[in-house]
Amino acid sequence: MTPATRPYWLKRDLLLRLMLPMLAIVAATAALGTNTAKRMTERVFDRWLLDAANSVGSVVTFEGGQARLDLPPAAEKVLLFDDVDHTYFSVAQGARLLAGRAGIAPSGIREFRYSRGRAYLSDIDGIPVRVARVDIANGGAQGVTILVAETLVKRQRSEHELVAVFWPMAALILAAALAILLAVRRTVRPLEAIAARWNERSHASLQPIGDDDVPRELAPFAMALNGLLARIREMLVRERQFAANAAHQLRTPLAGLQLGLARAANAKDIEEARQVINELSTATQRTARLVQQLLALGRLDPELRGDLDFKDCDLAALSRDVGAAHVDAALLKNIDLELVAPAHPVHVNAMAELLEEALGNLLDNAIGYTAAGGHVVVEVLSDPPRIQISDSGPGIPEGERELMFDRFVRGRLATGEGSGLGLAITRDIAELHGATLTLAQSIWGGTSATLAFAGSADVVR
Repeated sequence: MTPATRPYWLKRDLLLRLMLPMLAIVAATAALGTNTAKRMTERVFDRWLLDAANSVGSVVTFEGGQARLDLPPAAEKVLLFDDVDHTYFSVAQGARLLAGRAGIAPSGIREFRYSRGRAYLSDIDGIPVRVARVDIANGGAQGVTILVAETLVKRQRSEHELVAVFWPMAALILAAALAILLAVRRTVRPLEAIAARWNERSHASLQPIGDDDVPRELAPFAMALNGLLARIREMLVRERQFAANAAHQLRTPLAGLQLGLARAANAKDIEEARQVINELSTATQRTARLVQQLLALGRLDPELRGDLDFKDCDLAALSRDVGAAHVDAALLKNIDLELVAPAHPVHVNAMAELLEEALGNLLDNAIGYTAAGGHVVVEVLSDPPRIQISDSGPGIPEGERELMFDRFVRGRLATGEGSGLGLAITRDIAELHGATLTLAQSIWGGTSATLAFAGSADVVR
């Protein structure tokens, strides 16, 4: 059993499908932008430190393998001046400190290498610092290491300022979310108005609903709805017509039965009563047949075609069975009833019960309208699959043949009892099977009815 699907809100789904990707993109952009800004800020400050370290290195000289630093006090004062951060430096050749402060770590974490040196995080007296390191080579002798360290106050301020730049993005996100919300509401509002109008109209009338102001995307839906309303109108028309026809056709036999019962009740003797009862029996059989055909007609709704359970059916075997059921009726009128069918089965997809009803109606007409001593032939053909029933009855004039498929219509040459429903029911059954029913003149001048199915010889196995 297929689980029931849960109803969902179109507006909510639109908002989620629009907002979630937007928020994800904005969040990714903000994270990437923040990280990039931090890296750029750190690299800018690192290069400043490296510039200072290289400036110190430019005044380092070597004499006999020993390094000398010619750094005037004024230059050292400029190097260490900073109104925000504390700056430290050291110049050392191996373990020998040439200038500056001892204890600056020669390595650390989060190290970046540049073309003119490298920078890393460390600490001095427990205070985090960023250190720039420049190494000056001295041929084969021991080189000089220059370290310039700076606390992180300016860096942290710059990072905070950069992050603050992204705060307006939050306002932009809110503005975009509001714009999306308003756009979704304005988009859905016409749908709600159209649905309300259609709901109101469909309760009051089944006439087509105007679709002039329907958005193009909803045009197929409007067409489908109007098509559904048209089918409902057709169903109601058929139901009303069927009810009216059934009431009309049943009124006469029921009235006859009531009069017959009254006659039987007032019969003078048993013989007269038996005669009336025999007449009532015949009338009851005709009424039962009429009711049976009305019920068959009532369940042949074209809207139910998709629900019919079609199965493989052999037309030859079916014709043989239906013909056998009509042998007694043919013998009573001394009619030659013949079946002509191929030795192999003729297969079609069909509902056997409905086909039996259709063939039964055709044979009832053929035997009923054929005079005593006449001929009725049931022929099964295979390319395409079809059944043809021919009789030697009075026939139907060519101009009246199509009218015979209307309900409760009988030909002007028809004799005996009949309801005028047999051919109408048979054509409805044919249409439900995608088949056609046609009338023509038989070789004896009577009627030839052909029930032909779509397909060719390849359906014959």
